[in-house]
Amino acid sequence: MLISTGNLQPGSLQGKIAVVTGAGQGIGLEAAKSLAWLGAIVMIAEVNSKTGHSAAAEINELFGPGRAVFIQTDIGLEESVEHLKRTIEDAYGPVSVVINNATITPIGSAPDVPIAQWDASYRVNLRGPALLAISFLPGMIERDEGVFVSVASLGEVYPSAYETLKRAQVRLATTLNVEMEGKNVHCFSINPGLVRTNRAMECIKALAPIYGITIEEFIQRSDEISAEAAGAGFAAAVVLAGQFRGQEITSRQALKAAGIELSSESAPHPEQLPSNVSKQAAELCRGVIKTLSQQAVLWAERPTLESQWSFQDFKKWSGDSVEEWIQKLDQLRGRLEVNVPHHENIHLEKLAGYYGHLRSMVGGNESDPQRLEEKERTIKFWQQEVEELDALIFQRKP
Repeated sequence: MLISTGNLQPGSLQGKIAVVTGAGQGIGLEAAKSLAWLGAIVMIAEVNSKTGHSAAAEINELFGPGRAVFIQTDIGLEESVEHLKRTIEDAYGPVSVVINNATITPIGSAPDVPIAQWDASYRVNLRGPALLAISFLPGMIERDEGVFVSVASLGEVYPSAYETLKRAQVRLATTLNVEMEGKNVHCFSINPGLVRTNRAMECIKALAPIYGITIEEFIQRSDEISAEAAGAGFAAAVVLAGQFRGQEITSRQALKAAGIELSSESAPHPEQLPSNVSKQAAELCRGVIKTLSQQAVLWAERPTLESQWSFQDFKKWSGDSVEEWIQKLDQLRGRLEVNVPHHENIHLEKLAGYYGHLRSMVGGNESDPQRLEEKERTIKFWQQEVEELDALIFQRKP
């Protein structure tokens, strides 16, 4: 199993009770398998009895009887969630982990989606997680121990009835994190990336024509990952929850933190750079990493709400979290230092765009003309540094 290839120990979650909603198949099932490998007893909270029974049987065959239990659950129904909680606590004990994996994905622009599908999306993508929080968080707080995970989305525009409620679920996690401050209850959200599940492929078939691209082009533009890798990332993030509380991370980020390496993906490589250009680009890369690292430290030191806003605003404009950008840039720096071809999957124009956005905000936050000029000059330098790096590595005019 992929989860076994990193630095996590098989007993990391020994005896912990973990609830995974929508775990009858796909990413949820893979997350449940990885949690079981880590020692947890997994509750398959699944509305589909056929897939739920099958998932539990598969895990019990792999890890031994009693390692997974199927409990038919409609997470949008209060009585069903109460039944889930009561059944688990009466037979197995308190729940330490909840992963809100269950989802439905209405497709279409906002005016085209019937209100009934908006209601269904709310029911599964937000009401369900809220009911689970109401049911399981009080016990976690009382025991001062627990992990509550929201599952984020790819962030596309057109599945409005899906994306709107998914973003609300992410906001639920960040709000809960503020409420859990000073407690050993960790709340965060995780984006699995694009997995070729049946549901995902149905969505892509509908979305690709809207964007005017082919299905394969849509997939190539996304962060594709296997279901096993995405699920292993969920499980790894649970073990390392203290590192991720309050954040919106990806499965890849969690796998990286757990020392789990994915096989390199095929990607077009540009021609090798002249040695002097590669050296110059590596130096610029170090400067960009230093700037981002310093910003992350300063943001983390701000009051909780202001800190969260800063990190979220960065991700909104740059496309990835600060941690992900630093990881990607550090990998790029390493390749530049030995002058090997680099991947084209680092979009520096987005990072430069963030700094452009930051410059536009300075005027509203600083009244002193001298300090305003100094801040604008500093941010302009950061932006130009990124633009110059982009121009160097892709051999184009800045």
